[in-house]
Amino acid sequence: MKVMITANEAMEKGIWAEIMSMFGRREEDEIWPNEEFILTEAQAREVGLLK
Repeated sequence: MKVMITANEAMEKGIWAEIMSMFGRREEDEIWPNEEFILTEAQAREVGLLK
């Protein structure tokens, strides 16, 4: 299973720092609020999106 989340959703859920780390993003990188990130099931569980 794959889980998609936007940057804005990740920020709202308080997991943005983890998503940035997973995808090698830095604070100075340009990020669009609707930019989508695709997580594996294991990654989604790691950040608390799935139980």
